[in-house]
Amino acid sequence: MTERTFWGHPAGLATLFFTEMWERFSYYGMRGLLILYLTAPRAAGGLGYDSTRAGAIYGLYVGSVYLVCLPGGWLADRFLGTRRATAWGGALILAGHVCLAVPLADTFWVGLGLVVGGTGLLKPSISSLVGELYAARDVRRDAGYSLYYMGINLGALLAPLVCGWLALSEAARGWLRALGCTPELAWHWGFGAAALGMACGLLQFVRGSALLPAAALKPPRPADAGARRRLGYGLAGALLGGAALLLAAQADRLSVGGASDAFGGLLLVVAVGFFLTVLRASHWSGQERGQLGVIVLLFVAASVFWSLFEQGGSTLNLFAARDTNLQWGEGAFPATYFLALNPLLIIILSPLFAWGWTRLGARNPASIVKFTLGLVLVAAGFGVLILAAQLAATGVKVSPWWLCATYFLHTLGELCLSPVGLSAISQLAPARIASLTMGVWFLASAVGNYLGGRAASLYDTFALPSLFGAVAGLALLAAVVLAAFIPYAGQLLARPAAPPGVSP
Repeated sequence: MTERTFWGHPAGLATLFFTEMWERFSYYGMRGLLILYLTAPRAAGGLGYDSTRAGAIYGLYVGSVYLVCLPGGWLADRFLGTRRATAWGGALILAGHVCLAVPLADTFWVGLGLVVGGTGLLKPSISSLVGELYAARDVRRDAGYSLYYMGINLGALLAPLVCGWLALSEAARGWLRALGCTPELAWHWGFGAAALGMACGLLQFVRGSALLPAAALKPPRPADAGARRRLGYGLAGALLGGAALLLAAQADRLSVGGASDAFGGLLLVVAVGFFLTVLRASHWSGQERGQLGVIVLLFVAASVFWSLFEQGGSTLNLFAARDTNLQWGEGAFPATYFLALNPLLIIILSPLFAWGWTRLGARNPASIVKFTLGLVLVAAGFGVLILAAQLAATGVKVSPWWLCATYFLHTLGELCLSPVGLSAISQLAPARIASLTMGVWFLASAVGNYLGGRAASLYDTFALPSLFGAVAGLALLAAVVLAAFIPYAGQLLARPAAPPGVSP
């Protein structure tokens, strides 16, 4: 019997491709609307928060999404298995988006919490499932991950177009009026589209789960009875604590800024604690300590990069809505449409970058050089915005081409840095803590997303040219520091890893 395949790959890849495409559709659709919904006046259907409070909420949300991937992956490994973790995660995400689609303020916080928890379960598990489709030496593995990431970018491309049109376009609001609905409900139609996308993804996963490895139903490292009991106590405590926070938020007794600051402190403690614990261990060889030092450097560089790049959903989104000319013919297009530029450019440029790096052969730059170039390019994107913000300060709406140029430069930076990040860390990580060190990449994303979201808190406090100039300067400073370590890090990446406990 001929084996069913998906473009020459295991048929299960189709299940994961479309599940992740729809999950990313739901995530990026809601993310594109979030800061705009938080800051929109109540009369226009929004929550009417100032940018300081909205930025704190946004940063807390997007940072949490990536941080909970660490315990989410642990739950999948020890208790659920990757298939069950993906299914449960998808169900929680769907429930969260349904809560956001309901036009009640009380369900807003519940919805955000459910999406965070669900993403923490689904995101690391579905990525692992892709690898489980292939044998260890299957030459199709890398191409399979490339197809999988194509699904991610397709979802990210469609999301701001569909959800943004439903929530923000005059055409959609006119359609709601014709149906007898108040146009202020348009926000919740946008959130509802995100919920529908996740429903499609969950249905795809359930229907196609038979094509996935049966071994993925069981955790690879099952926990003992004591660990299960401790997990039960921990979950009960987390639920009670979460319920208390939700009640406080709904009663306006919770300082959102304070909670967001506390989360930032938690990220700092987790990052510093992790690296201090690892570096202070006495059993590392000289070469391994050097490798760990470079991992710390790459972690900081990646955190800085993502803190600029992820402002697409925060400060850049606000700049598009408030200071950019969105007129198109006789109408206007939604500000969220700019968020479709990055995934579109990724789809177009990724094959060109892959061809170009291969074409360079022996002249292909080292990973740390690409990291440095990525930081310079993301800084250049904000350099463009400095000029645009200076024009906007005169009271005019600037051309959309300014933001197009920024997103183009940011995408070039992402293509230089993101694909080599995990590869570089996997090369540098000592074998004994290789899996643990992979969590550094998720942690860098959490830190970067949090900082990128919090930047929106300063949108109305600082002059925009100064704000954009400060973040561009931060990226350039990180690039200069990283460039100084290029010779040393390049040697470590070029040589084989030292055996445990053996000095070079």
